[in-house]
Amino acid sequence: QVQVVESGGGLVQAGGSLRLSCAASGSIFSINAMGWYRQAPGKQRELVAAITSGGNTDYADSVKGRFTISRDNAKNTVYLQMNSLEPEDTAVYYCNALISSNNLSPPYRYWGQGTQVTVSS
Repeated sequence: QVQVVESGGGLVQAGGSLRLSCAASGSIFSINAMGWYRQAPGKQRELVAAITSGGNTDYADSVKGRFTISRDNAKNTVYLQMNSLEPEDTAVYYCNALISSNNLSPPYRYWGQGTQVTVSS
């Protein structure tokens, strides 16, 4: 049994900052990539940022230079530091982790329940 739980969302004014956290727990043998996605009302879920176990990162063009993804492998946790927030960043943010529960099973993609981020103008 694996759980992925996000925290840190909320309401912030444009130009402000928020930090999201996502912790994976349970039957974990290894975690490959971890990432953040978001879904705004009426829009498709989109990748915001991702990070590999080795620390390589990837960002959506819309957040480059404003958001930073990082992870603490010892804590099975990934973070998303969001600066210079814009109303267009308003969405439900979902954590995603590619996790293997043992050394025989292929990795499985787990999703968190989502956390709301609202940026007011």
